[in-house]
Amino acid sequence: MMRLHNLRPRPGSRHRVKRLGCGESSGHGKTSGKGHKGQKARSGGSIRLGFEGGQMPLIRRLPKRGFNNAAFHKNYAILNLDDLNAFEPGTAVNEKLLRESKLVRGHFAGIKILADGELKHGLTVEADKVSATAREKIEKAGGTVTLREGGAPKTQRVHAAAAAEISAKQAPAESVSQATRKKKSSKKPSATAKLQAKNKTSQES
Repeated sequence: MMRLHNLRPRPGSRHRVKRLGCGESSGHGKTSGKGHKGQKARSGGSIRLGFEGGQMPLIRRLPKRGFNNAAFHKNYAILNLDDLNAFEPGTAVNEKLLRESKLVRGHFAGIKILADGELKHGLTVEADKVSATAREKIEKAGGTVTLREGGAPKTQRVHAAAAAEISAKQAPAESVSQATRKKKSSKKPSATAKLQAKNKTSQES
């Protein structure tokens, strides 16, 4: 029976550590496979990525100017009509179903349908972008295409609506707290306040 005290690594997964600096009899030669002198022969002498021996590296020699639109680029999950043949006729194909069937994965700005292949049966396709040829083929097969409005920003709208609901719930609580404060302020003055008022009148007289 396997226990914690008799666990062993698989045979071949671990091997003997390469011992360096033990002379020529170690099997790695006099210099332990590092050659004679130089930056790579020294202990801790590693060369970083892009280092060119001290000369100006290529990344610094290239000019860098102008506007780069890469930060505003949107990546779409691409699907062809051949991929949609995996669904049964009359199925409503949306992002949730595509993720469950592992046809789309990861983060993307939306789903785009292209016209590669032929659709064998009618489907209700929900996507963000559809090519004109793909739309024709889907409608020819008896299906329909609906374009999503906004795509990802829908979640933002949901979050905004939830925030509005929370603020609406908090508003009555704030009004109740204000009412309790008013009630406390409208109560009769305490005994200490009465004593202070008497002392003032006696001093004035």
